[in-house]
Amino acid sequence: MSAQDIANELARLHAHMLAGQARNASDAIRATDAQLPPEMAGVMQGCRMLGFLEHDAQCLAHAWQAQTQRTGHFDITHWPCEAQDFGISTDHSPQAFAPCPQQLGLYAVLPDAQWVRRMALAGVPTVQLRFKSDDPAAIAREVNAAVKAVQDTPALLFINDHWQAAIDAQAYGVHLGQEDMNDAPLQKIREAGLRLGLSTHGYAEMLRAEAVAPSYIALGAVFPTTLKRMATAPQGLGRLSAYARLLRHRSLVAIGGIDENQMPAVMQSGVGSIAVVRALTQAPDPEIAADKFQKIMAASQNGQKMVI
Repeated sequence: MSAQDIANELARLHAHMLAGQARNASDAIRATDAQLPPEMAGVMQGCRMLGFLEHDAQCLAHAWQAQTQRTGHFDITHWPCEAQDFGISTDHSPQAFAPCPQQLGLYAVLPDAQWVRRMALAGVPTVQLRFKSDDPAAIAREVNAAVKAVQDTPALLFINDHWQAAIDAQAYGVHLGQEDMNDAPLQKIREAGLRLGLSTHGYAEMLRAEAVAPSYIALGAVFPTTLKRMATAPQGLGRLSAYARLLRHRSLVAIGGIDENQMPAVMQSGVGSIAVVRALTQAPDPEIAADKFQKIMAASQNGQKMVI
């Protein structure tokens, strides 16, 4: 098969992996592809046709090549999902962050300590304080208040971005975005014993996150969200399932535009947690919503359909 034939067949067979706008075959060709073996060039072009960003298409092409070497044949039908084909080691690293539960359950992302307290008392197992401020004193007060808010509950508290305040207040963990990884002192966070969660938006970012052995990896945005402007198109359930299979050794959180109607399919992808923001904070009764979401998630994990 020629590279173009491989690209067309890959895009056809794996159409469920499309995110964003599909490209036609001619738009997916790059001059540098001529320097690659036909199979690798075809995979690159097919992944571009499916809307993968260039660095993610490169990750997949290398993984497909490794899969071919491992199995002894090129199989266009088999999407790479084995850690070894992506250069991921599943052995415990001495540099790994402290572990957190594989199943983090419902994960509420909340704007202040008052909301943290409210959702912790409502039985939400994992909460994140996403407090927006440039005032160090205000940040310290809010982080300390959030830590105190969960002390008499089973809830696990992650602090978004404010790693120093989280260390000072002895929070359970910190959540960082990809950009924050460049500036945050990961070694200092690890030595303080805090758990670390990292946001990712595709294969290249997942591999970058996996390299520091975090406590969990967040995968998103799964569906369209109005909370923030995203640089990448919504990933969709096809990609989420592939990500979850690849990182099945890791605690995983799905995030982005997920409501109760989508929760069963998201849970069936293999992730152990769903993060929600507005689905809770803008619900008419957040406590009732939290209970309902957890029942839906539990039923989905057990292969049952919840009757509401």
